[in-house]
Amino acid sequence: MKEQTLNGPDAPRGCPVAHGSAELARLYGREAATDPLGIYERLRKEHGSVAPVLLEGDIPAWLVLGYRESRRVLDNPRQFARDARIWRDWREGRIEETSPLIPMLGWRPDCVSQDGEPHRRLRAAVNDVLQAAAGRGIRRHATHFANKQIDGFADNGRADLVADYADHLPMLVMSRILGLAEAEGRRLVESCAQVLKGGEDAVVHDGKIREIFGELAERRRSEPGSDLTTGLLEHHAALDHDEVVHHLRVVLIAASVTTNLLARVLQLVLTDASRLSGLISGQLNISGVVEEVMWNSPPLAVLPGRFAASDVELGGHRIEEGDLLVLGLAPGNLDPEVRPDPGVSVHGNQSHLAFGAGPHECPGQSIGQSMIEVAVDVLLHRLPGLRLAVPADELTSTASTWESRLNRLPVEFPV
Repeated sequence: MKEQTLNGPDAPRGCPVAHGSAELARLYGREAATDPLGIYERLRKEHGSVAPVLLEGDIPAWLVLGYRESRRVLDNPRQFARDARIWRDWREGRIEETSPLIPMLGWRPDCVSQDGEPHRRLRAAVNDVLQAAAGRGIRRHATHFANKQIDGFADNGRADLVADYADHLPMLVMSRILGLAEAEGRRLVESCAQVLKGGEDAVVHDGKIREIFGELAERRRSEPGSDLTTGLLEHHAALDHDEVVHHLRVVLIAASVTTNLLARVLQLVLTDASRLSGLISGQLNISGVVEEVMWNSPPLAVLPGRFAASDVELGGHRIEEGDLLVLGLAPGNLDPEVRPDPGVSVHGNQSHLAFGAGPHECPGQSIGQSMIEVAVDVLLHRLPGLRLAVPADELTSTASTWESRLNRLPVEFPV
């Protein structure tokens, strides 16, 4: 964003900053990295279900905190579009092309960035190729890479299940499904993490991802294979080169988010003896644990983004045409209006916001679920006696605007 004074009469028309707060909360920086839940709750008390915030570069946005308000936004693309070309700050030149927000919020030729008929055409292609991929052995690939990752530390008696396991497994599985070599998949782990982290390297790493997928698409045009890339190239929706590349990117970013989900599931299992013993004995199904994590620690805490297609009221605030909204999945799931007592079991309740909702709801959720189930099952059976190597209260997380990632999950086990 170009330098500008955000407060006062010079604030851009419709800018959330102009709506009553001189010192807005930032969803980035030191406090946001260490206490995002504290920020969400403070904003809820001060502003209600929708709050004005600042994103990286002090870019103004509305953070939707309420569950019902998030569902309204997600279910109504005509009022709240996904097409960033109507984002006023971008349209009027206040967002630099090097902004770390661009990889997450900028317009791209993919189904995530579009609504209506263009969205339906592209989404149908993605759904078809993901369904075909699921039928070609997601569990088999997940089992292979789970065992391969465990082989790397099984003789050590200890490991960090974030760096040594969760960070790699979903990415390697999806790389295989996409048609990438394993080495390329491992290179992309860091690039995807940097895109979600934000900061000055986000745009550079986003470019690396697109470069690798551009080369893959060219290879598959001349050398088709039984992979998702070939499926997109041959689909009757007739995707062009850029559309194929950007959809490969979407699928891989989703896999990167799944790494965080796997880490959180393992954290919950290893910090609760009853869950661990229940899974080992077969009395507890891993899907119930995943469901609980989806409610209490969704892998994507804030979903980017929606843009007001016209002036509208939401949560008692006037949202103006072109305003940016980001959806608080984590605070929405903890909204006291729908969960007055967060301690009450959510078992069997799948109405969480973790996968989004509406036309843009995540199409690959069953694939992610399958990878998580295999990853936990293989780990517990390969490493009997697995236990946390540090007290549970020593586990820490670091958040970006979009997610809160577990830093480490040190474990030990008999050799």
